[in-house]
Amino acid sequence: QVRLVESGGGLVQPGGSLRLSCAASGIIFSTYDMGWYRQAPGKQRELVAGISSGGRSNYADSVKGRFTISRDNAKNTVFLQMNSLKPEDTAVYYCNARRIVLGNKFDFWGQGTQVTVSS
Repeated sequence: QVRLVESGGGLVQPGGSLRLSCAASGIIFSTYDMGWYRQAPGKQRELVAGISSGGRSNYADSVKGRFTISRDNAKNTVFLQMNSLKPEDTAVYYCNARRIVLGNKFDFWGQGTQVTVSS
């Protein structure tokens, strides 16, 4: 059974930092592309940052220079370091694991963790 368990969310003041973690089990973690998505109330889920199985990362324009995604394949964990947080970063953050093998797509999601940026 595949499980993605996020942690590290919470309430933080503007300008503050948080570090999200996503621990994966039930998959060969090193072979999956990993991503962090977020969904704010009334908005669609959007990609925040992704990191490929090979370690290449990409970011939404809105978080470039503030957020950093990383992975530890030995611990089956992906991280999202969030600095200089803004109120508009408030959302539920979801971890995603994705892999395409011979045309078959494997796509798994965590349950989400709330991030609230407010004074």
